[in-house]
Amino acid sequence: MIVPVEKISMIKRKRRREVSNDRQMKSMTDKKIICLLLTVIMGLTVFTGCGEQDKNEESLSASSGHLKEDVRSGEVDREDISEDQVPEYSGEPYVEINGNRPYFKKKEITDDVYEKYSRLDYLGRCGQAEACIGEELMPREERGSIGMIKPSGWHTVRYDDVVEGMYLYNRCHLIGYQLSGENANERNLITGTRYMNVEGMLPFEDRVAEYVESTGNHVMYRVTPVYEGRDLVSSGVIMEALSVEDDGRGIMFNVYVYNEQPGIVIDHATGESRLAKGTATNRDKEDDNKKGKYIINVNSGKFHEPDCSGVAMMNEENKLRFNGKRQKLIDSGYSPCGLCNP
Repeated sequence: MIVPVEKISMIKRKRRREVSNDRQMKSMTDKKIICLLLTVIMGLTVFTGCGEQDKNEESLSASSGHLKEDVRSGEVDREDISEDQVPEYSGEPYVEINGNRPYFKKKEITDDVYEKYSRLDYLGRCGQAEACIGEELMPREERGSIGMIKPSGWHTVRYDDVVEGMYLYNRCHLIGYQLSGENANERNLITGTRYMNVEGMLPFEDRVAEYVESTGNHVMYRVTPVYEGRDLVSSGVIMEALSVEDDGRGIMFNVYVYNEQPGIVIDHATGESRLAKGTATNRDKEDDNKKGKYIINVNSGKFHEPDCSGVAMMNEENKLRFNGKRQKLIDSGYSPCGLCNP
């Protein structure tokens, strides 16, 4: 039987297609095998490298018999916090957030003493610091010098007649020295105003220290600096604490402490500052003896202009109206609101 030429051509073309398809399939299979091998090799390399890095960093962190582990960067933006929980600064050093209940999860709560400090981020900023505070963590010696540490946004600037202690900025411990014994740890020191350090953070640190010393119990403790975008100076810090053995009956708080200074305008992006308009040093001394109308917050001891935004946030039972000389309020122990500068 003679096969027509046309059919022979068709058979040849079919065989060429089959051979081509076989080659393509083989090529694709080879490529998949190569990709799989590369993925496995890279995974082993990353796993080994990361483990070695963590081991090195962990060994560098260990001292004084307590392991100071590293945690994530801890960068928090104001956008991550509800505006209802953290209103704009209105002259008070702090505000309660989340109903004053800390964010600790059950699995995080322990009575095993530890402390953790975040690595500095790419801008040299501190992140979250966390600890389980116990008597065994507290210092047994006087605090040493920390002047060699220059936190992000640091400026040495004085306002002698405005800031108590004269210097605007302190090197603020995220976890206070009296709680952790941490001294010149760059991962635990931020640029904070004197007002934030003394009026905002210190009272809460004192409460925790007094509780631990009097009961021997432990307190979960966490402080998170909050930055807006690429700001070098935090806009404030979130302070959380929960006593462990009594499930928070002894100590429980969750507050946002503002990194502000009454009478001073701060550029948190750079740390630069200037006197606020109407600050006492720019005010005629006669102004203190002029009569005016003021609203006193009997709870905080601050007095405000009647149209100050801080007045709108004030509980009615804390309001006291006063018509008289500004100096009389100051002599009576009240202090002017840092926002409206009455």
